[in-house]
Amino acid sequence: MRALLSLYDKTGLEDFARGLRQAGVELLASGGTSERLSQANIDHVSTDVLTGFTEMLSGRVKTLHPKIHAGILADRSNPDHLKDLDEHDVMPIDLVVVNLYPFTSKPGIELIDVGGPTMIRAAAKNFNFVAAVVDPNDYSLVLGEITETGEVSSATRGWLAHKAFSVTAQYDRAIAAWFESQLEDMGPEDVAPFPNQISVNLSKVTDLRYGENPHQMGALYSDGLSIWDRAEWIGGISPSYLNVFDADAAWRLLWDLESDHCCVIVKHANPCGVATASTLEEAYIRAFDCDPLSAFGGIVAISGEVSASLAELIAQKPKADLIVAEAFDPQAIAILTSKRKNTRLLRLDRSRVAGLQLRALSDAYLAQDSDLIDEASSWELVAGDFPEKNCMSDLVLAWKVCARTSSNAIVIVNDQRAIGVGAGQQNRVDSARIAVTKAGTSAVGAAAASDAFFPFPDGLEALAASGVRAVVAPSGSIKDKEIIEAAHRLGITLFHTGRRHFRH
Repeated sequence: MRALLSLYDKTGLEDFARGLRQAGVELLASGGTSERLSQANIDHVSTDVLTGFTEMLSGRVKTLHPKIHAGILADRSNPDHLKDLDEHDVMPIDLVVVNLYPFTSKPGIELIDVGGPTMIRAAAKNFNFVAAVVDPNDYSLVLGEITETGEVSSATRGWLAHKAFSVTAQYDRAIAAWFESQLEDMGPEDVAPFPNQISVNLSKVTDLRYGENPHQMGALYSDGLSIWDRAEWIGGISPSYLNVFDADAAWRLLWDLESDHCCVIVKHANPCGVATASTLEEAYIRAFDCDPLSAFGGIVAISGEVSASLAELIAQKPKADLIVAEAFDPQAIAILTSKRKNTRLLRLDRSRVAGLQLRALSDAYLAQDSDLIDEASSWELVAGDFPEKNCMSDLVLAWKVCARTSSNAIVIVNDQRAIGVGAGQQNRVDSARIAVTKAGTSAVGAAAASDAFFPFPDGLEALAASGVRAVVAPSGSIKDKEIIEAAHRLGITLFHTGRRHFRH
């Protein structure tokens, strides 16, 4: 049996190579792998000696040679292939151990591996006779089978081939994605904002406890640049699909609010409590009081470090499934993990917002760019007087929360606290009625936002009847004139925006 080793990541190389030699496997090795084996006094033949051709072009060409690829690709059941090997003095290669340059972490032309993917694909194609090993985690499995039976089993070769093609596909997608990121500088002026092909290179971050429902399986994947690659889970049981989904929704809203002292509580992907204050402790209390019933079992997101005093407050309230923050004081961790044993703690960085968003359909994908929330300076006052500073701040907060709430959405804010959230209704007046009901008497003097235009005056009328004094909503309804007249009649200040924020 003969093995070819050509590795960028040399984790476990020496032990694996020694084990192969002890099992009677001949070793071939290229470049730096050969040097490492020589330093470890492990008997092998370098590919330079095998091919009679030293590497050239600064290493760009070293394994692209018939004596290597014919040895990998030969069909051992085909007499003509065996005859070709004999005539050209080519030795069959039974095991190909290769991993690739780290293009994802260091993109650039010189880290586009050519020889490595070629050997991997050749070995995986010929999996009936050759084992393609691309992951150091598989060394023990492969070595165990060779030691016990003298070969890698057919089933394992097939599994390794699947893994090998997955690795080369991900590698090619990473390279294509890098080229896509350079199109503005490299391509013609009329390059479309959405390319004909989108390359998505995702690796598994972690398995999840279950999917949306306990009978579904779930896992988290990322492109290697996500905040989720650096996420730290502390305490509690392992997260589920919905824990991650809701945590992401809460964290995204925190980014938009841009406040040092803010708390967002999310339930079923929608905010049920949002507040800013002079301290994080006060922000949490105010956010929780927005809708204590819905806050039970929700996701609490904090825009800063969770201190011991804040942890004590959270521990006194009904259980949160997950607490997300940029940091946790060690005392806070001790308090929360002892008093809320099933509550998970999640440390997340503030991060980029992806420029391209993908959503899965049953068997296709939708793509769009990010929904950026427009500034209040772009709004048009169409009814009533310009509000004082506090009311205007409440309108801005209502608008931001509304943009991250499932449509149809109505959000009522008073004193920098979301007091009524109507989400995900099939008509806007029902959303308004839900928001008004949740706000109760706190709606008097409050500000409200609608994520899209009012198609009829009834939604605006429901807000006015509760005591709301100012509203921001997009224009675009055929009844805009009637809506503006209703605002004048109701004594409400009304701003129109040039942008809606549907969220589905």
